Amino acid sequence: MEKRDYYEVLGVGKNATPDEIKKAYRKLAMQFHPDRNPGDKSAEDKFKEAAEAYEVLSHDDKKARYDRFGHNGMKGSQDFQGFSDVNDIFSHFSDIFGGSFGGGGGGGSIFDDFFGGSSQGRRRGSSTGTPGTDLKVTLKLTLEEIATGVSKKIKIKKQNKCDECGGTGASDPSSFHSCPVCNGAGEVRQVSRSLFGQFVNIQPCKNCNGSGKVVKNPCRKCTGDGRVMSESTVQISVPAGVSDQSYMTLRGEGNAGKNGGAPGDIIVVFKELEHEFFERDGDNVIYDLFVSFPEAVLGTEVEVPTLTGRAKLKIESGIQAGKLLKMREKGIQHLNSHGAGDQLVRVNIHVPQKVSSREKELLKELQDQKNIQAN
Repeated sequence: MEKRDYYEVLGVGKNATPDEIKKAYRKLAMQFHPDRNPGDKSAEDKFKEAAEAYEVLSHDDKKARYDRFGHNGMKGSQDFQGFSDVNDIFSHFSDIFGGSFGGGGGGGSIFDDFFGGSSQGRRRGSSTGTPGTDLKVTLKLTLEEIATGVSKKIKIKKQNKCDECGGTGASDPSSFHSCPVCNGAGEVRQVSRSLFGQFVNIQPCKNCNGSGKVVKNPCRKCTGDGRVMSESTVQISVPAGVSDQSYMTLRGEGNAGKNGGAPGDIIVVFKELEHEFFERDGDNVIYDLFVSFPEAVLGTEVEVPTLTGRAKLKIESGIQAGKLLKMREKGIQHLNSHGAGDQLVRVNIHVPQKVSSREKELLKELQDQKNIQAN
């Protein structure tokens, strides 16, 4: 798929000032932030697209190269490789996500008011160690649980922080010494030359995982890894209105990071179980009601199941097959908003396959009576 123009992505002109570019990016980042749009792949893609555009237009040399050569000018650049995931964006733009909206000296993130804390800190807080991997679990839910929301506890096996060394992987604090590869800097630099000049590529040191230190005497319990495999109980609060195959992310509940690295996440994928009575249609549920021919003609009152119990429903006389009766807000609560869907009762007229002699006589009499009225 062809990339959109970076100026178009941010909604600014080519003569926009650095402050205007930064303000436009912050606005889009706040709008499409993953925590504000859980499970929305389109919003996540737009979040990454805006970050990529800002990464280029916020640097004078990259911006000049882009203005001259377009996207082709970025392909040969060693200092711009795009972003592989959302976490990469947070770690890259610490100045954007770690300061006040106005660019002053505030200590909090522009997302604090929306998400209750620093996005970067919540995602991959520590710069030492290797970040833990994410886990994926499937949670089966009934329509009743989806209708009102539910809290469930599940047990999973995952890598947890070693309680003997506190996750450092060292037998004691004196077991650390400076990394010989990066000389304690935690990063290595590679200088390369290209058509556009000299570029410096800075990457975390792989030998010490960016910490600048290596373990001399590893912990005996975790053998220097800083984590052990064990069973954990995780509580999942499922909001009302989720749909089949949608998901939610439990930040920091995944595998512990190696040697004190930040933990991964748990991705909870929802699996909607088939219901005995109901068919789901968005936030509405459909129930098939079967009534006899006399009940359809004369009318009656029936008791039908709902997602929260049983309720009485009046059937008017002369009702036709296929008629939908609406039971307001007896369906599924709307996700992240007030109100609920309806329960739609679809009327079906039951035709018996076998009838008694007396029933046949009555039906024949009724048919004869209708023929007389028609003539």
